[in-house]
Amino acid sequence: MHALDDPETYARLDPDDLRGRIAGLPQQCRDAWSRARAFPFPPRFAEAERIVVLGMGGSAIAGDILRSLASRSSRKPVLVHRGYDLPPLADDERALVVASSKSGDTEEVLSSFGRALETPSQKLVMTTGGRLLDIARERGIAAYTFEYAGEPRSALGHSLMPLLVLGELAGVLPSQKEAVAESIALMEEMRGEIGVDVPFERNEAKQLASRLTGKLPVVYGGEWLAEAAHRWKTQLNENGKVWAFYEELSEANHNAIEGYGLPREVSEKAHVVFLYHPKLNPRIILRINGTHDALAAAGVSDDKVIVRGDSELARVLTAIFFGDHASYYVAMLNGVRPSPVTSIQHLKGWLAEK
Repeated sequence: MHALDDPETYARLDPDDLRGRIAGLPQQCRDAWSRARAFPFPPRFAEAERIVVLGMGGSAIAGDILRSLASRSSRKPVLVHRGYDLPPLADDERALVVASSKSGDTEEVLSSFGRALETPSQKLVMTTGGRLLDIARERGIAAYTFEYAGEPRSALGHSLMPLLVLGELAGVLPSQKEAVAESIALMEEMRGEIGVDVPFERNEAKQLASRLTGKLPVVYGGEWLAEAAHRWKTQLNENGKVWAFYEELSEANHNAIEGYGLPREVSEKAHVVFLYHPKLNPRIILRINGTHDALAAAGVSDDKVIVRGDSELARVLTAIFFGDHASYYVAMLNGVRPSPVTSIQHLKGWLAEK
């Protein structure tokens, strides 16, 4: 029996049941979408000329997805800010500043939102609680709250769905109703193909994880799949406890391609994953093929993951759903417990002491 088909593997390495939270993303999206649609967002948000999402980690990835989708459908810009300060585009009444932090205590978000409080910008808080919610209540700021006991990175549905509804309200997105329904249906379909109970011999996520184990993963995504590639990178870091990187096409063809061969010790260990959909720009598809040839010439192995969906949202979420599973299986093969983020917590504690 393969290790990824042995229930003992999961019982021993995942007592926190991260596998259940990964598999639960479709239902989480369904619940969060319904909740967000019922939330009374202030009507004045529709007048915003730009949206600025303040966030880190999993919360920021949701903002990145909104930004990517909006860039194809709206003249109104969406910015994602990871940092302590506040970008100039967020300091007037035409800006809608969204402070997103699952815990409500992310120090970068608290710092940048504190600066936003000094401006006439419109404001929204998205959190489960913490200092961020306290500030919103003290200042009479709109607060979208949710309950979720898992890791911030596992709360993607709770972070993303309200941003999609907000995007509709602010006019940066068309209706996402059909796209959300398609995304949920496709992820539920995939669960029967890549879930923990699906044997290794017909589970593409488990098979990919076995090829990634012992390698340096580098994930490539073009257009709307670039942010999915970013999510793969962070999930491999946090779940798999491994080094991982991501690249965007076609930018990587203007720099990264020159470095494939050296140092030889790295190229022999690297493994590239291309995120692919037939509706990508035909020139991007050509670049995937040409990049594959360049990698092969440098002795670098690669894989192609074909994502699903008619809508751009479904393509992004099916890519993410596959990557979340693959990163989890990498953890199992590495013999590590995937849920805790000990190094992140250690650094946070060290910073708090300073």
